[in-house]
Amino acid sequence: MKRKAAKRRRPPDKIINNLYEAKLNLSRLVERAAAGEEIVIAKNGKPMAKLVPLPARPKRVPGLWKGKVWESPDCWAPMSADELKLWYEGDIEPPA
Repeated sequence: MKRKAAKRRRPPDKIINNLYEAKLNLSRLVERAAAGEEIVIAKNGKPMAKLVPLPARPKRVPGLWKGKVWESPDCWAPMSADELKLWYEGDIEPPA
């Protein structure tokens, strides 16, 4: 009596989908990946891509750049006629 070959089991957090199924269910797969699952997408049975959750973004800390960035006191002063002419009619790159 022949024994059937045991199927190899994949870990439960790694799901393999063929490309056609992935196209049909992309939004669901993205939601599952965002929830922590690792989803592999295969083409003709060969793994081609992996959907994984993005790492959490670090929380913003207000005032991190305080004291490192400044603006000149005349930053918002009107430009002179020469500066305006250079601004609108001047070369994009300064002369070498």
